[in-house]
Amino acid sequence: MNIGLTFDLRVHYENLGLSKEETAEFDSVETIDCLELAIKNAGHEVSRIGNIKDLVGQLAAGMTWDLVFNISEGLYGRSREAQTPALLEAYGIGYTFSDPLTLALALDKAMAKAVVRAHGVPTPDYFVVDSLDLSSLPPFKGFPLFVKPLSEGTGKGVDTASVVWSERELKDRCEFVIGGYGQPAIVEQYLPGREFTVGILGTGSNARAVGTLEVKLLDGADPLVYSYANKEFCEERVRYVLCRDVEIVKEASAIALAAYRAVGCRDAGRVDLKGDATGRLSFIEINPLAGLHPSHSDLPILCALNGIGYDELIATIIQSALERRAAGRIGRYENSHHS
Repeated sequence: MNIGLTFDLRVHYENLGLSKEETAEFDSVETIDCLELAIKNAGHEVSRIGNIKDLVGQLAAGMTWDLVFNISEGLYGRSREAQTPALLEAYGIGYTFSDPLTLALALDKAMAKAVVRAHGVPTPDYFVVDSLDLSSLPPFKGFPLFVKPLSEGTGKGVDTASVVWSERELKDRCEFVIGGYGQPAIVEQYLPGREFTVGILGTGSNARAVGTLEVKLLDGADPLVYSYANKEFCEERVRYVLCRDVEIVKEASAIALAAYRAVGCRDAGRVDLKGDATGRLSFIEINPLAGLHPSHSDLPILCALNGIGYDELIATIIQSALERRAAGRIGRYENSHHS
């Protein structure tokens, strides 16, 4: 089977003048090399396509593929992660991971929280700030609050100052986000407890949690938050520990799976959770297009600690997509809750 590979290469955008933080969600050459090898090890041929502009050119030239392994994040707009899947659907080409609606929904953190809350998933109270007029803030329980860009990933726009303790700090941080990232800020009640991420494989009723990873910040890390810098330099700043507490894993898995199914994720993804002062876990955000660097990205790290090798992870993702294709669901509406 010929599998196309869509991706955004980090060095490509850095060569165009974008900063390290602006390109944080894009992939390294090493990631693409490892991913190509894993797809080949699963018995398939690989055609590197590249980013969405490369895809447009190849589609216009009449090229097609049996399946596309899509990890393209996109560059512009809050629906950027949905652009490549939407284009592939227009051409009737199947692809891995979630569809355009889910990808756009998940990237808008407030909309994702509204959807999961409507499905009974616990999540901290929140509001969105899209202007610097804070004269009519909605009611909230008090400080501290946590402020971050509405539609970013990989900890972009998050550092220690993201935790605010007064209205003055809240205004300053919202100004930083709105002015620096060109988008609204989402403000939520800060949870001081332990932080976890849950890896999930599969689609709908076949989705399963494959492990719960605790994120522990080391000395020298930005305190209080899993920041952009902590993620970028995770080898020195973070220790990832596979949680083996049966009750925590049970609670984390149930919340993560409920959120994953509510948002409509497919094939694989990752759900971030945090505990409150009593230890009770809540949904923070969901990543339906999780990073796939073998040793730097949370999902492969989690899988490896739980006995799932990188080749097996990639083969499982492809198999999930192929099962959807065999059922006639790729490129058409799919009810991910029940598939």
